[in-house]
Amino acid sequence: MTGTPAPAQRFAPGFAPAIAWDVERIRGDFPILSRQVYDQPLTYLDNAASAQKPSSVIEAVGNCYRQEYANVHRGIHFLSEHASAAYEAVRRQVQEYIHASSPREIVFVRGTTEAINLVAQSYGRPRLGPWDEILITEMEHHSNIVPWQMLCEQTGARLLYVPIDDRGELVREEYERLLGPCTRLVAVTHVSNALGTVNDIRWLVERAHANGTPVLVDGAQAIPHMPIDVTRLDCDFYAFSAHKFFGPTGIGILYGKERHLENMPPWEGGGNMIRAVTMAKAVYNESPHRFEAGTPHIAGVMGLGAAIRYMESLDPVALQAHEAELLQHASAFLREIPGVRLVGTAERKCSLLSFTVDGIHPHDLGTVLDQEGIAIRAGHHCSMPVMERFRIPATARASFAFYNTIEEAGRLADALRKAVRLLS
Repeated sequence: MTGTPAPAQRFAPGFAPAIAWDVERIRGDFPILSRQVYDQPLTYLDNAASAQKPSSVIEAVGNCYRQEYANVHRGIHFLSEHASAAYEAVRRQVQEYIHASSPREIVFVRGTTEAINLVAQSYGRPRLGPWDEILITEMEHHSNIVPWQMLCEQTGARLLYVPIDDRGELVREEYERLLGPCTRLVAVTHVSNALGTVNDIRWLVERAHANGTPVLVDGAQAIPHMPIDVTRLDCDFYAFSAHKFFGPTGIGILYGKERHLENMPPWEGGGNMIRAVTMAKAVYNESPHRFEAGTPHIAGVMGLGAAIRYMESLDPVALQAHEAELLQHASAFLREIPGVRLVGTAERKCSLLSFTVDGIHPHDLGTVLDQEGIAIRAGHHCSMPVMERFRIPATARASFAFYNTIEEAGRLADALRKAVRLLS
C-alpha cells in the first residue's frame, strides 16, 4: 500500500511513548502472529472476540494431555491426585489474581455466558417475583441481556435499561433515578465490547449497595486490559472468560461473594456437586463445587493457570500505557479518513474502535481488509441494542491487545483507505 507516510511520522509532533514496552519480544511469545494471510503479514485486530494464545498456554494444554491427564476429585491413583491438586491450585491462582477473599468464591464455568446464566437461575430465580426489577444498561452484550429477559419471563419481574448518551457513556442521573425499592439486581458490563466504554464500576456498586441491591459485573472485556480487584470494586459477582484473557476456549470464571454462593442452590445436577445421593434425595456439596457438575474442562483450567502466570510476568502499567498509545494512534489515523465515523467516544475507553464509513456496509469493509491480512470484526457484535441506540445496522470493530503495534494501526488505516477507494 502506498500514499501514506509511516505511522510514526503521521502522528502529532513531539509524541513519545510514556513507558517502554518491548512489543517485538512480546509478539515472539505468540506463534500465530508470525503467519501470513493472503500473502500479507497477519494483523490481528479481533481481540475483543477472542485473543491469541502465548506458547506457554499452548504448551500447558498439550502437556496436560501428554503427561498429566486424569479426572479430578474422584481417583485415588497418582495421576488423579496430581491433576486434582493442580486444578485446585489454579482456583487459588484466580483468587489471588482478582483479589478475592477465598478460593471458595471462585467457580469454574464454561465462560462468561454460563456464569451470568448461573447467577440468573441460581441467585435470581428463587428471589424474584412479579413487580421486582432487574436493572441493566443499553450497552450490554446479549449474554448480559438474554438471561435476564428469560428470568423475567419465568418470574414476572421487569427488566429496565439505563440509557447511554451520544458518546456511549452511561447517563448517571438515569441510573440513580432507576434504582428503586423494587430493584433486586444490577447487571452491568465493565467494558463495552461494542463501544470500548469503561464503566466506573466502583461508583455503580456504591450507588446500588446504598439501595440494598447486589451487582453482577460482566468483566469479559476488562480482564485482558486492566488489573481487577473484586474486593476494592465490592461487586457481588464478577464473570469473565479465559479465551479473551489469552487462555483456552471453554473455560471461564464466576466470582461470587461467599455469603451469596453459600445461599444459592445448584443449577445443574450430576457428579461432583453432591456429597451424598439416595433414591429419595441428594445432599449438595459446598460452594464452589456445588456449581461444578460433571467432569470439568481440566486442560482448559491448566491453560488458564498458564495464562495467569503469563499475565503476571508483564508490567501492568506498561501494558496499559502501550494500549492507550495504540488507541490514541489508531483514533487519529482513522479520523483522517473522509467518511469515517467513530462510534463510541467515551472519555474512558479500552483499546477498541467501532466505526462506520459513509455509504459502505461494515461487512464489505471487513471483506476488503481481510484480503489485506487484517482481521477485524463487522456486525452488531452481539450488542444489537447498541446499534439500535445509534440508529445503525452494524459497525466495523478493530480491537487491540498488548501485542499489537502502532505499525499495525497504520496498516489498518492504509487498508481502510484502499477499501474506501474500492467501494465508494
